[in-house]
This record gives sequence, structure tokens and C-alpha cells, in this order.
Amino acid sequence: MENASNCHTGKNQDNLAIMNNMIDKGIFIASFIVLAFIGRAECQEAPIVFGQEVGFAELISASTSEGNAINWLNVNTDPDTWRTEKGMLVCKGLPIGVMRSEKQYENFILSVEWRHMEAGGNSGIFVWSDAAPDPESRLPGGVEVQMLELDWVNQHIKDGVLPPIAYVHGELFGVGGVGTTPDNPRGTRSKSLENRALGKGEWNTYQVICVDGTIKLAVNGKFVNGISMSTIKKGYLCLESEGAEIHFRNFKIITLPSGVTEENQIAPRKG
Repeated sequence: MENASNCHTGKNQDNLAIMNNMIDKGIFIASFIVLAFIGRAECQEAPIVFGQEVGFAELISASTSEGNAINWLNVNTDPDTWRTEKGMLVCKGLPIGVMRSEKQYENFILSVEWRHMEAGGNSGIFVWSDAAPDPESRLPGGVEVQMLELDWVNQHIKDGVLPPIAYVHGELFGVGGVGTTPDNPRGTRSKSLENRALGKGEWNTYQVICVDGTIKLAVNGKFVNGISMSTIKKGYLCLESEGAEIHFRNFKIITLPSGVTEENQIAPRKG
């Protein structure tokens, strides 16, 4: 009996040791998961606040509201790619990528001033975007409202031929599988009818009216371009970083009433 008792006691001690080891491992794993979550949360960047949004109903009423600030989230650029400075949003241009609006927009009027700080600079705004960059180009789907510095055409001569000058004056085109019908076709793109953009260091003004799959673009005070029949009619706004410093200011959105937009015409929503 004494030997049997000692045997049971030994087994109980072994079982207890195994249980304690399992508990220790469970606590360690749980702690690791919690710490990883906390670390991830601490590493998430705070939104950049830039621009104002106001509803059309507020605009035409006697309301004195200045609207709501627009929050922007980094998608695939560096933490120091974007910064606000003296009322401007400054993009250093590297790496190539975008930041996106916190919310999606359907029908709206966008007004923005922009200037390139380098000859041949490249940038733009994606409207109705999925904010999901292609792994190779690092740019998302949507409809791009092109912003190029005038010297871009001189820097991209191919086989002795200059690209069309209209390319740098506000072209519109679908990307990432988004289809559009161009007002002024240059292939699948729509070119501006007049060359109205200004060069390095000078402020340009875009008004972009986006309603029910149709976009009309005014460059420095005159409507010169447009597309229609966009296959996507609601999505994010994305600001583009593409190799050169660019400044934005006076970014304003007037939201308009929604339209008849099917679920398959809405870019996938982010969590």
C-alpha cells in the first residue's frame, strides 16, 4: 500500500507540473497577443486633418456652419510623406502611394488649389476610389483627376515625340478596372480642350463636379474636361504621392444628395 500511495503521489505531482506548465504557456501566449495588439495600436498613425466638408442643404440655408473637417488616412506611404503647414497640405512625393479620405463620397463638388514645386512633377486626385493600391504601381483604382507640372511632357519624350500637351492640363481617366466614357477622347482618356494649367510654383485651381457617374473639371476658372458613365459612382478620395513635392490648399467639398447607385457601383468599404 505504501508503494502504491507513493506512486499515486508521484503521478499527481507530475500532472500538477504539466498543468502549471500549460497555464504558464497560456498566460505567455495571451500576454504576447495583448502586447502585440497594443503595439499595433500605438503604431497606427493619427489621421491628418485637412480641408472642409459642408452639405449642400447647409450651404444654401442661413446656417453659419463652417462644415466638418476632413480626416485622411495613410494607405501606403511613409509617416512623413504628408504634413500640414501654414494651412497647406505638403506632400514630399516619396514613396509613391496615396492617402485616403476617412469616408466615402458619392455626389459632390470638390474645389482645391495645388502647385508643383519641381519641374515635371506628377500627382493627382482619385475620386470614387477603392483605396486599394496595385502592388506594382502602388496606386489605387478609381477615376484619376491628373495634376502634372508643365515640363512633364519635355521629360517624357519617346522616340523623339513629345506626349500631347493636353496631358498636363487635367486629363481624366479610369484606372484599376474602372470604366469611363471620355468627353474628349484621347484613347480611353479624356483630354482638356484648353491648356490652362500653370507651371512650377504657381497655384492652380480645380473645381471637380462629380454626380451620378459623371465628372466635369474646371481648370483655373473654366470647364474644359469631363467623363461620364463611370462604372463606380461612390468611393474614397485619394491624394497621390508620385515622385515630386506638391502643395494643396483650400480643399473644400460640398456634398450633394445621393443618387440611384447600385451596390456593385460602390467601391468596397474599409473597416
